[in-house]
Amino acid sequence: MDFARQDAPSPAQRDLAGLRIAVARDAAFGFLYPANLDCLRAMGATLAFFSPLADAALPPCDALWLPGGYPELHLDRLAGNHAMRDAIRAHHAAGKAVLAECGGMLYCLEALDDGKGAHAPMLGLMPGRATMQARLAALGLQDMALPTGSLRGHTFHYSRLETPLSPVTRATNPNGRTGEALFRRGSLHASYMHFYFPSSPAAAASLFGA
Repeated sequence: MDFARQDAPSPAQRDLAGLRIAVARDAAFGFLYPANLDCLRAMGATLAFFSPLADAALPPCDALWLPGGYPELHLDRLAGNHAMRDAIRAHHAAGKAVLAECGGMLYCLEALDDGKGAHAPMLGLMPGRATMQARLAALGLQDMALPTGSLRGHTFHYSRLETPLSPVTRATNPNGRTGEALFRRGSLHASYMHFYFPSSPAAAASLFGA
């Protein structure tokens, strides 16, 4: 999986033209490929950054991106920001797209346990809970085939997920073994996988409702 071989989207690939995407970015959510932001802008999206830790509302948006990070280190602040939790739930209830990656997916669960005795309710956009553990649970490159293209990326996490949801698809890794799952609940797509959007701009656009 050589990311360097992937071309940036051409000006003709304006699949997200006119779309405004709210992107979580703070101490709890900061795992972002910079090329992903460039890819979304090249496809015509406008990006608006916000903090699930500190802000009381989402910026006006058509879609929401919750990237990876360390939500387990900020349980009380995330759980205590009721205004933001309500805003994200309302966004999802309205059928607007949500992409949640790794730590962002943990934030979407019913509860998160830091593995050290602390736990807190999260957004509840998807059923289940996750528990942090001392040993690395997954690490490596991933390739996920979607109807609109194959998205590459990586996985790196220490948590164990428990959910009754069945995956809509699974990634593979370079040796052909089964990789991370992609879950869907309504307008939410969630996975442990950190997607690299330039590997398939059309597939990335589809996750944001294009």
